[in-house]
Amino acid sequence: MNKDTLQGQWKQLRGRVQKQWGDLTDDDLNRINGQRTELEGVLQERYGYTKERVQREIDEFMRNVSQS
Repeated sequence: MNKDTLQGQWKQLRGRVQKQWGDLTDDDLNRINGQRTELEGVLQERYGYTKERVQREIDEFMRNVSQS
């Protein structure tokens, strides 16, 4: 799944993103709006993750989504 897929399927993926990262608020999800860079930034803010960890977690999430 690529960046465009995240944007195109945001409405469907939004719930799965919130389930994966439970500290994200509805406002966070509205701010992200399918943008990977926004998701990365919000995860760094909420969880204090490094950029590398955020990228790994999102990549893993995207792989799992595309396999299901």
